Amino acid sequence: MVYRSDSREGCNGRDRRDARSLGAGVTPDGDPVLAARLTVPTVPGTFVRRERLVETLTEGAGRPLTLVTGPAGAGKTLLVADWSTACEPGAVAWLTVEPQDSAPGVFWSYVLHALRHHGIALPENIRGPARPGEVDHSLLARLAAWLNERDSRVILVLDEFDRVAGSAAVADELQFVLRHAGDGLRLVIISRTEPLLPLHRYRAAGELVDIRADDLAFRAEETATLVDRHGLPLSAEAARTLTERTEGWAAGLRLCALAAQRAADPESFLNDFEAGHSTVADFLLGEVLRAHPAETQDLLLRTSILERTHPDLANALTGRDDAEPVLEALQRANAFVEPLGHSWYRLHSLFAEILRVHLRVRRPGLEPELHRTAAEWLSRAGLLDEALRHAADAGDWELAAAELVDHLAIGRLLTGPAAERLDGLFAGMAPEASGPAPDLVRAARELAHHDVDRGVTYLRRAEENLPDLGTDSTDDAAAMRLSCAVLRVLAARVVGSADLAETAARDAAEAEQALPADRLERSPELTALMLTDLGSAQLWAGRFDAARATLSAAVDTAEGLPTAFPRHEAPGRVANVPPPEGAPPAGRTTGLSQHALSRLALIDFLHGRPGQAEAHARGAVAEAERSGLPVPYRTGMAQLVLAAVAVDRDDLTAAQDHLDQAAATSAATRDPLMAVELAILRSRLLVARGDPRAALLALDDMTRQPLVSAEPSPWVSDRIAMATAAAHLADGDPRAAVKVFEEQPLHSPESRAAEARARVAAGDGEGALRILDALPDPQDQGPAVDVWLLLTRAQVAEATGDSPAAEGLVLRALAAARPHQLRRPFREAGPWLGRLLRRPALAREHTWLTGTLAPLQAASPQRTQAPRPEPLSAREQDVLERLAQLMSTEEIAADLHLSVNTVKTHLKSIYRKLAATRRGEAVRRARELGLL
Repeated sequence: MVYRSDSREGCNGRDRRDARSLGAGVTPDGDPVLAARLTVPTVPGTFVRRERLVETLTEGAGRPLTLVTGPAGAGKTLLVADWSTACEPGAVAWLTVEPQDSAPGVFWSYVLHALRHHGIALPENIRGPARPGEVDHSLLARLAAWLNERDSRVILVLDEFDRVAGSAAVADELQFVLRHAGDGLRLVIISRTEPLLPLHRYRAAGELVDIRADDLAFRAEETATLVDRHGLPLSAEAARTLTERTEGWAAGLRLCALAAQRAADPESFLNDFEAGHSTVADFLLGEVLRAHPAETQDLLLRTSILERTHPDLANALTGRDDAEPVLEALQRANAFVEPLGHSWYRLHSLFAEILRVHLRVRRPGLEPELHRTAAEWLSRAGLLDEALRHAADAGDWELAAAELVDHLAIGRLLTGPAAERLDGLFAGMAPEASGPAPDLVRAARELAHHDVDRGVTYLRRAEENLPDLGTDSTDDAAAMRLSCAVLRVLAARVVGSADLAETAARDAAEAEQALPADRLERSPELTALMLTDLGSAQLWAGRFDAARATLSAAVDTAEGLPTAFPRHEAPGRVANVPPPEGAPPAGRTTGLSQHALSRLALIDFLHGRPGQAEAHARGAVAEAERSGLPVPYRTGMAQLVLAAVAVDRDDLTAAQDHLDQAAATSAATRDPLMAVELAILRSRLLVARGDPRAALLALDDMTRQPLVSAEPSPWVSDRIAMATAAAHLADGDPRAAVKVFEEQPLHSPESRAAEARARVAAGDGEGALRILDALPDPQDQGPAVDVWLLLTRAQVAEATGDSPAAEGLVLRALAAARPHQLRRPFREAGPWLGRLLRRPALAREHTWLTGTLAPLQAASPQRTQAPRPEPLSAREQDVLERLAQLMSTEEIAADLHLSVNTVKTHLKSIYRKLAATRRGEAVRRARELGLL
């Protein structure tokens, strides 16, 4: 407390001197004055002085009024008593108020005795009131005037003032004296409730200091100190746990510490004590519960099952209609009832825990029925999450499952921030719970856990018991059929069947027609989920146009979500209902939006549109970041697309970063499409870094893993074949690359072009040309695909002796690649392209590729540390480059106009200098050394 530096003294840090009573007295009603009411309470040795509160009290001494309010046992009295020990003797007068002080004459008689008791001499003209029920106004005026004229300030502490809180006369008279005493009086009121003083005026004028329940609550470090004062050292984690459970309630902490002193393992006791059977329970039941009338006790016991309560909900539990005034009165009385706003309240968690134990003793068997009633009320109010918890606590799993399905909320088990919580809730569903709704919930949980067989089994069992829309046209029947159809779409997506997914989607559309539009609008995530799964199934099947349309519709659905929370409409009133703590944020289909956007990005990439792919992928990442989705809950596909685009641009560092982020998501091991694309991209990176053997191992490991999808994807198998062939080509084994394509049918022009590239590398230029000539005219393909096709055609043209055509094709490839900075296709094309680009006609067209065509450095530290070989001659370099193109000895001789024997001599020299024994080994060694 900061005091004014005038002649009026207050607390200055010196110890209090014992003040002796100036003599016994009587009150106006003839009763003796009780000296104990005038004595400052003794502060125990275990008391913890909290400087933050002491400073607030010290600040309050500079203002007319300080108000310390809180529930029973909050530590109000000891806080002020300890603080008063630092005040100047004669500066503080203490009075503990009793109910009989509601009579003004008795109250003021005790106030005057308190002043005298603490060494403050009163003038002769200020004597006690004559009658108990009233006080002469002139007495109050003389008291105020005398206080105002004093050189030193008086601090009057009124403890337990709530005992006279209902006396308007006492409050008015106290306000009169305080207002006219000026700087001569500082009033400190300790109370469970706010007094009838005009507190709003004091607050507006900055003349009031408040210390409330939240301020009085112990913090974790203060809890540790308190328990340590009781001889029980406590770890920081245990202190935090105890503080959270008691909500920092001082009496609860002290009672727990006292009980722990008798325990064999004090810390374990404090972590796990049974609140309902403890001295804490005795205190709360005696001091708080039994202080109220029977009707209020009944309301507290019944509402103790709730995390929060509303007057209408409390009325439903009690069967009465008086909850609103009762809850308001409890809140005003600081009776462990806290307002949350919008007419909602909560009980102190420890108090509620004790009340629940007491409820089971007083009314055995009632708790499940209360939970069921609460579930039904909360469901009607649109508060589904809370309704489900209470239905589960009631053990009524049929009700819980029916509410989830009827609210079209089955999708929340599959996506969004609530999925994990709901999954944990329904994990406890009893096996005997029967009917289509429980089976639909079981199916959703199994599908979410990627157990397709069990999920489909439950789904079929639910379908057998679904109501027929022809005979049962209720909304609930339609909701059940819609939920079932959505789960069938999901199951079809998981097994890779676009036909089954599209059939189920048609059934879902039929069920939607039977539901009111407003009911569908309240659960937009169900439609978004169905569209996303349908689009994913179509994508897997290679139905790209249909997938693009479906996924775009899913994005539109997710972006058009309402942002308001539900409203509770009670009979005769409308009240805003804030979301419960821990509720998912508005826009709960954000996860679906980023999932659909990432699939659209993949379609764009597959069609060779890196710019659009990157835009969709970054949009998906931004959606996930805006929603605060943790990395494991993101799809990862967007990061994979960004990695693929970065590889094509030859930005390997960025590609690895995106790849690592994709691998950190849970979908990396659960989504077949993710698993395939991860392996393909890893192989591409390994090839780019000069390790094709490792790339082949990565692809082989992936193909050995059984995919969840039952139906193969044509374009996925094409991409695996293309990646495998590229790794074989980089490894100097074009025959193996050709074999990859001979062992499986190909479906896309890109894969056929990749086969042509393998064949020309293997020396079959004519075969490659036949493949390219048979390709259909390009349709719906972007610049990245164009670049690969053009370079392949150029390589075939160059190999078949049509250099002018090759130059023209490379020029077109450069023009198509430059706007998108597609460098990787040129780097992987082979040495033939390097020679071609050195020709005058092309030299000026590839300046933006500076550095890209430089050979890769060795990836292995051991290899980079190997000694440099003897330099190759210019002719040996020419032979080596043709060797890398898999030209035969005769072809090399003809191309260089040398004899076959001369070429063989050069080959022997090359093998010796590169420490190789065969062609493939020589080519790999040359690449590692940067010679190719």
